[in-house]
Amino acid sequence: MALAATPLEIGLVVTCLLLACGLVSLVLAWRRSLAAERLAFDGREAVLETRLEAQTNEATETSARVADLIRLSEAKDAELARLLAAEAEQRSLNGQLRERLAASEVRLQKVEGNLSEAVAQNTALRQRVVQLQTALEGERSRAEEKLAVLEGARESLQTEFKNLANEIFEDKKTVFKRENHEQVESLLKPLGERIRDFEKRVEDTYNTERRERHSLMTELQNLQGLNARISKDAINLTNALKGQYKTQGTWGEVILERILEKSGLTRGGEYEVQVNLRSEDGRRRQPDVLVHLPEGKDVIVDAKVSLDSYERYCSSDDPEVRASALKAHIAAVRTHLRRLSEKEYQQVPNLRSLDFVLMFVPIEAAFTLAVQEDSGIFSDAFEQNIVIVSPSTLLATLRTIQNIWRYEHQNRNAQEIARRAGALYDKFVNFVKDLEEVGRRIGSVQDAYDKAHNKLASGRGSLVRRAESMRELGAVVSKSLPRNLIELPKKSKPPEEPPPASSLFD
Repeated sequence: MALAATPLEIGLVVTCLLLACGLVSLVLAWRRSLAAERLAFDGREAVLETRLEAQTNEATETSARVADLIRLSEAKDAELARLLAAEAEQRSLNGQLRERLAASEVRLQKVEGNLSEAVAQNTALRQRVVQLQTALEGERSRAEEKLAVLEGARESLQTEFKNLANEIFEDKKTVFKRENHEQVESLLKPLGERIRDFEKRVEDTYNTERRERHSLMTELQNLQGLNARISKDAINLTNALKGQYKTQGTWGEVILERILEKSGLTRGGEYEVQVNLRSEDGRRRQPDVLVHLPEGKDVIVDAKVSLDSYERYCSSDDPEVRASALKAHIAAVRTHLRRLSEKEYQQVPNLRSLDFVLMFVPIEAAFTLAVQEDSGIFSDAFEQNIVIVSPSTLLATLRTIQNIWRYEHQNRNAQEIARRAGALYDKFVNFVKDLEEVGRRIGSVQDAYDKAHNKLASGRGSLVRRAESMRELGAVVSKSLPRNLIELPKKSKPPEEPPPASSLFD
């Protein structure tokens, strides 16, 4: 810092200037006198001129020093003013820092409250998952009980049918001729096919249930490997996707579609892709996936991808660059939350959506990093009716929905089986009635046949006996009655019985 000139120094400088001016005047006077006495003082003139030149140079240097001192004084004044302004600015910055510190303490208290709320919500969600698993096991047990009851009913119905058929055929003392046997067989064959179809359906339902249980366990065991493969695929595609937002969005939708395929849900039935919707004000809405639930409910899934900041965080070794990229990554996630909340899918007419929307983050590591560094993301998302999901949590959610649909289909199939079994029983009752009517009519025909046969060949007054007596009396005949008819007992032996009813189902 330059020193300020004192009044003594300034006075000294002024005195020097005055002396210099006096010397200049004296020199001029000497020069005028010397001009007159030049001839006498030639030798002394050169000496005086030399001294005069030296004193003139000294006066010039003194003037320059005075000018430098003046400039130095002005610079010191400016520096002093700058220091005063810097001191005032420092006081202002200190006040702002104190205000920011107070605001940070308030935000810290709010974050701690949000963290406690998030922990409570997480505990509630875990309890809900346990309840859903318990309900799932209960539904599975009830389905197995229903299958066991249906299996018992099938076996009981088959046994009763066979016993009833055997009793019907055993109680009949008449026999069917071959054409009657074929007719009854043609009537029983469709019934037997329907019973075998019923057996096959029940067995297929049981086998399907067993395979699906095994498949569910396998899928749950492969869940970790699937998540690892998805995360690895995401990292391999980072360089290709970096900076191309349209490509990033398409890639996120592809990952979402692969998870939907792994979940077991059916496209076009249990979920739809890129559905065009209209809000109440006429604006177009197009969620990535619309998952349907039983009873007409829907769940919206929207994929959000932001790889630039996360890629910079992973690829850099500079702590400052990583910290900046991490902040940008968290800000991008929060921006996706805000934009998704502004769409207000819950307000779309004719859409029975749940109270929340699933925001899908395709990269598991990016999702985990954002949650670890900003624990308030979950609570803020809940406040905006949004649940953030990663590939693992989304697949588990979709598998749960698929199991709900599976049990819904099983309940519907059980109701359909019960309805068809009732219809089959009604048909069987009608068939038994018709079969009894056929038996009664065949019995009537058999009675008429027995009466006619008795009149023909039984007893002494039968037609056969009378005709044979006429031949014995000498009637001329060219033919004779069969010997077995002449010697036939009073009641003819019944024909051979048809095979038992159970053979119709072999």
